[in-house]
Amino acid sequence: MKKLFYLAAMAVFFTGVVGCSATAPVDESAPAAPAQRSGDQAEGHGMTLDSGAQGEVVDEGSLLSRTTIYFSLDSSEIAPDFREVLRAHGNYLAAHPEVRITIEGHTDERGSREYNLALGERRAYAVRQLLMLQGAAANQLEVISFGEERPAAFEHDEAAWRLNRRAHLRYPGR
Repeated sequence: MKKLFYLAAMAVFFTGVVGCSATAPVDESAPAAPAQRSGDQAEGHGMTLDSGAQGEVVDEGSLLSRTTIYFSLDSSEIAPDFREVLRAHGNYLAAHPEVRITIEGHTDERGSREYNLALGERRAYAVRQLLMLQGAAANQLEVISFGEERPAAFEHDEAAWRLNRRAHLRYPGR
């Protein structure tokens, strides 16, 4: 009886894993980290990180102006290109314990809704963990996953999917 239950549980598990696999063709030769979009480059212009009266304005060239972290397909591993960006944000949060941010996890449209929500959450928690290693406190960081529900690009090709595989740091008032 135990063996029959074990086999049934394994069958259900493998059916779920196979059901979560992406069905769209994937161009693995594309670079993992996309080039900055024009919106991302202008994102920090006049950006105020601190919602208090002594808000700091961040220059476009500052690492703090970059609030989007991109991921490879089906991955929540933070690429080396984005570690310096998160180090700067972590240091900023450590120096400003009153600032609270939301880390939004996003995915491309491939995979089931449930799978994408879980992947978006893993991405957001990976960013949270790195920010905490830099000195940010857990109570400063809220995590939310939108999965595939809030795409940055609406096309159905690798270029759009690359832009949708991301985590976004949302500061107050932005």
